[in-house]
Amino acid sequence: MPEVAIEKANAFIAQLNLTEKVAIVTGAGGSCIGNIAPIPRLNFSGLCLSDGPSGVNRNDLVSVFPAGITAAASWDKTLVYRRGFAMGSEFKAKGVHIGLGPVAGPLGRHGLGGRNWEGFSPDPYLTGWMMDSSIRGMQDAGVQSCSKHFIGNEQETQRTNTVSSNGASIDAISSNIDDRTMHELYLWPFYDAVKAGTASVLCSYNRLNETYACENSSLLNGILKGELGFEGYVMSDWFATHSGVASINGGLDMTMPGSTDQASYGVGGVANSFFGGNLTAAVNNGSLSMTRLDDMIRRVMLPYYFLGQDKNYPTVDPSTIAILAATYLSGNSNIPARDVRGNHAGLIRELGSAGTVLLKNINSTLPLRSPKNIGVFGNDAPDLTEGLTQVTDYDEWGFNFGTLDIGGGSGTVRHTNLVSPLEAIKARARRTGARVQYVTDNAIIAANDFSTIYPTPDVCLVFLKTYAEEGADRTAYDANWNSTLVVENVARRCPNTVVVTHSAGINTMPWAQNKNVTAILAAHLPGEETGNSIADILWGDVNPSGKLPYTIPVHAADYDIPIVNLTNVTNPGAWQSNFTEGQLIDYRRFDARAITPLYEFGYGLSYTNFSLHQNVSASALVSNPTRTPNLLLKTAPGGNPDLWTRLATLETEVSNTGAVAGSTVVQLYISLPQDAVPAGTPLKVLRGFEKIHLNPGENQMVTFFLTRRDLSYWDTAAQVWALPTGNIRFQTGFSSKNLIQSTTLSMRE
Repeated sequence: MPEVAIEKANAFIAQLNLTEKVAIVTGAGGSCIGNIAPIPRLNFSGLCLSDGPSGVNRNDLVSVFPAGITAAASWDKTLVYRRGFAMGSEFKAKGVHIGLGPVAGPLGRHGLGGRNWEGFSPDPYLTGWMMDSSIRGMQDAGVQSCSKHFIGNEQETQRTNTVSSNGASIDAISSNIDDRTMHELYLWPFYDAVKAGTASVLCSYNRLNETYACENSSLLNGILKGELGFEGYVMSDWFATHSGVASINGGLDMTMPGSTDQASYGVGGVANSFFGGNLTAAVNNGSLSMTRLDDMIRRVMLPYYFLGQDKNYPTVDPSTIAILAATYLSGNSNIPARDVRGNHAGLIRELGSAGTVLLKNINSTLPLRSPKNIGVFGNDAPDLTEGLTQVTDYDEWGFNFGTLDIGGGSGTVRHTNLVSPLEAIKARARRTGARVQYVTDNAIIAANDFSTIYPTPDVCLVFLKTYAEEGADRTAYDANWNSTLVVENVARRCPNTVVVTHSAGINTMPWAQNKNVTAILAAHLPGEETGNSIADILWGDVNPSGKLPYTIPVHAADYDIPIVNLTNVTNPGAWQSNFTEGQLIDYRRFDARAITPLYEFGYGLSYTNFSLHQNVSASALVSNPTRTPNLLLKTAPGGNPDLWTRLATLETEVSNTGAVAGSTVVQLYISLPQDAVPAGTPLKVLRGFEKIHLNPGENQMVTFFLTRRDLSYWDTAAQVWALPTGNIRFQTGFSSKNLIQSTTLSMRE
C-alpha cells in the first residue's frame, strides 16, 4: 500500500476511542445491506456494502450486467475489465463503498452448484484472469472489491449451520480439501485476486477441514495473510461468524452484518453481536490485544484511503433504504432513485453477445438469411409476467413465463429495463416485413399442440432456460420446463430448428444430435440486453466468438461428483464433503477418465474459419532456474514475487481463413512430465489464452508468457511451489480437444 494511505489510516486510528474502534469492525444498521457506522466527529461517513457480482443489488435505476459465467465465456480480458469498471462506476454513484464481488468460490466442483453462475469457470487459470480483470476494473472506478467466497463453498446444500427438527445445532458442511488440491485448484484464483489488489476477501459459510472458514487460522492467517501476502481485510459472509475473539485470532477482521443471526438483524439495526460490546470487554480483560484490534482497523481503512473514498465520495442513494424495506418488509415508498446506468446498455449488449457460444451450425444455418416466416417457441422467449424483479423463493425451476438473464439470490439485480428475445426478434422482423409466430407456454408445446402455427416457419427459434439461485443446488442437468420434449416436438415439425439456452450452469443436451436441430447457441445469462445480444448473433451483426468455460457432457453421469445431501441428520458434524477427486474436475476429469464430451472446454464455433501456422516455438527466458522460488524475497500481495517471474515464452501465428471478420481465442495448455510430479497431476491444464480479432485473410502473431507459478506444482512436503525436471509439453489450439500445435521445453534437467 502507498505510504500516504498508511499514514492516513494510522492517523485515523490514533484518534479513535475503544468504542469507535470496535464499531469500525462490527456491522451496524443503516441504509445498505451491510454498514459500518459513521463517526461524525472525525468526518468519517461510514461504509456502505452492497451485493453483488453482476451489478448493484437492492437498488433502483441500475444496470443488470451479464453474469460471471457469461463474462468467462467471452474469454475477453479487456471486455471483462470494462464490465468491472462499469459496475464499479454504478456502485460508486450509488454511494456504495464496497461491492461484494467478484466470485472465485464456488469454483465449480459440482456441475449443479446453485451459485456457479455468479463465478466464472471451474478452470482456476481462466477464473484467475477473470478475477484480475474484474478487480482492476472495479477498483479503477473507485469502489472496493470483495473477492468471495473464501473457500471451499462448492455447494449450497447445508452451506451453513442449521437447527434440526429436534432442536439440535447441525454444523455446516465441511469441505475436506488436501493441501495440493487447495493450492493448485481452489486457491489459485485467489492468488490472482490478491495480486490484483482486492480490498477485501469474504470468508465463506462452510467449514474447511472441520473448522469454520471465518475462524480458520491456518487458512486466514497462514495462507491468505501469510503465504498470499494479503494486506486488506477479511470480512465474514452474512451471519458466517461463529465466535468473537476466537474468530479474530483466527484472522477475521470484520463481521457482517453485525448480528449473530437473522433473528437479531433487521433493516436499520442489529443486536446480539459476537463483536460489538464483546470486543470492548475482551480488550478490557486482556483476551484481545489492542495491537490486533488496530491491525483490523488498519486493514479496513487502507483501501478506503488508497481509493480516495475519503474525498467527496457520493452519499448513499436515499432510495436504497426504501428498496431494502420493500424487499424484506413488504414496504412501499416513492423516494426517487439516483439513475446511475449511464451508457452501460451498449457494453451489456456487447458482452452478452461475446459470451454466447455457437455449439452447432449445420450447413451455415446461422446467420439467418432474411427468413419471411419466423417461429419463436419456449417460455424463455417473452417478457416477464410476474414483474421485473425476481424473488428468491421460487421452486427449483424458477418463474415460468419470461426470459432468464440473471440468476437469483443476493447476486441478482433489480431490472429497470429488460429486452426479451421475442421483443428483439419482432423488432428485427419489422425491418424486413417478416412474420413472427410464437408459442411461449412450454406446457402447450410439450402437449404437442401447434394448432396456432400455420404455415410452418422457415426457421424455428426455441428458447430454453435453467434457473439457479443462492441457497439451493440444482438437481438435474437438463434445462428446465420439459425442455427436451419442447425441443423434440418443435423439431419434429420444423426441419430448421435453432435452440438457444439461457442457463445458470451446465446442461445436458439429449436433443443435440437431432438432424432437425440445425444450430445451438449457449447464451448463458446475458443481462438486461439479452434479446438484443442474441438477435445480433442470429442475424450476423456480431460474429459469435464465445468459448465454453466448462465442459458439456453427453450424459449427466459423466459429471459424477455428487452434491452431499443428507436426511434426518442428528449428528452435529455429519455433513462431510471429501474432495477425493483432487484436481480432477471438469475437463481434467474427462481427460483422466477418457470420457468423450458432447462439447469440450474451450469449444465454440464462428461464422468464419481460423487456422494456426506450424511455426510454433517455445523458449526459456531464464536459464536453468532454481527448483523453488527465491525464499529470501519478502512476501508481497500475490505471494512470493518470484512466482510471477516469467520463465518461458511461446509464440504462434493465427490466421482468419474465412470470408468474414471475427474473433477467436487461441489457447495454450501445458502437460507437466508425469514421471516427475506427484500422482493426481492433471494430464493437461490451461496456462494461456488470447482473444484475437482478424479480418479475412489477416494473420497475427500470438505470444504467451509463462510464469514460475504456471510451470510449477505445489510440493506438500516442502510447502513450496516447485518446478519439475524433464520436458514440459506445450499445446496450442482452439479448445481443450482441438489442439493443433505441440512442442516441448525442459526448464530443469
